[in-house]
Amino acid sequence: MMVLNSTSPGLGNQGPGVDPAGRKPLGGLTLTERLMLSLVRRHGSLPKAEIARLTGLSSQTASVTMRRLEEDQLLVRGEPQRGRVGQPSIPLALNPDGVFALGLKVGRRSAELLLMNFVGTVRKVLREAYAWPSPEAIARFVAQGVPALADTLSPEQRARIAGLGVAVPFELWLWGDIVGADMSAWHDTDLVQTLAAVQPYPVFVENDATAACGAELTFGQGAAYPDFIYFFVGYFIGGGVVLNGTVYRGRTGNAGAVGSMPVRSAGQKWGQLINVASLLMFEQALKAAGQDPSLLWKNPDDWDDYGAVLDTWIETTADNLAQAIAAACSVIDFSAAIIDGAFPVSVRARLVAATRAALGRLDLQGIMRRKWWRAPRAAWRALSAGQACRCSTRTCSTRR
Repeated sequence: MMVLNSTSPGLGNQGPGVDPAGRKPLGGLTLTERLMLSLVRRHGSLPKAEIARLTGLSSQTASVTMRRLEEDQLLVRGEPQRGRVGQPSIPLALNPDGVFALGLKVGRRSAELLLMNFVGTVRKVLREAYAWPSPEAIARFVAQGVPALADTLSPEQRARIAGLGVAVPFELWLWGDIVGADMSAWHDTDLVQTLAAVQPYPVFVENDATAACGAELTFGQGAAYPDFIYFFVGYFIGGGVVLNGTVYRGRTGNAGAVGSMPVRSAGQKWGQLINVASLLMFEQALKAAGQDPSLLWKNPDDWDDYGAVLDTWIETTADNLAQAIAAACSVIDFSAAIIDGAFPVSVRARLVAATRAALGRLDLQGIMRRKWWRAPRAAWRALSAGQACRCSTRTCSTRR
């Protein structure tokens, strides 16, 4: 991850159509309640007086609101903090068992379904690899997987499952020629209705790369930076943009379409980032070298046996990522650029190091220099965790 020293992130914009007094319920919670929960999540725990200061609310209003969140079992009290003048303060933290959410990642070579609690701890993960995804296969995977995950919870905990968040590449039907299959069925599939019919929880769908960006913002080091550009190197590279501490989706919802960014290859030919910095290129290179690429999806945590093919892919991908990062940072003064992907942690570290080196070879005059760190998340979990997180924060109230 690339980081420029910066101030703490803002709280983001309320967005259009939101009651500025915070009285409009969103998913069962008022805007004020959601703001308080986001502050507690960001800081780990906060006493009521500090929450009142950060929100600008009166002490009485903050106290009443926090009491409601405690009654809903969304917040829990910590140990009193003594040693200061006056009464000891009692910090409040998110209740890990206050909300549970299901997250589904629909990939072009594999699917993943997980159960996550309110603080982002993944309780259980189910995975399935395939040659290509079909609506019927995904529905069957969900129909079997959701009860299996729910059964790991007590009856009281199961009642607190907020819903199923789905991270999926949009317009899947366009990739049939690439994966060598007829994927036209996706064109007429309403995924929300399809999945709602096979399990009992509300369904929320998001673009896969945007979901991963949201996961980094909520659970990763992205929470420390007000603005960043995010790259997720999956079967096809995607990404997202965070501005003022909020995922920016743009006028049509297509902001952060980093795969479409123009880059110049070593042969001085112009093309799109998606065609030179995706795992599809790695898969094709493995096939050309006579190696089995299916292990990329069946064993996503261990790529130690790919040798020179992996080395070449990392260098090529890093060169093109460096161009994309330099271009993005020349338009918006991002305080960080985060690289993640569906690969092992060791590969991510090598890719970030190679990208750092490639940036050092570019003319960056006029662009502020940045420090570099790798993204801390477990890459293969970012997509499904991102949608589980979005699902839980949208519908986390117990006020049914």
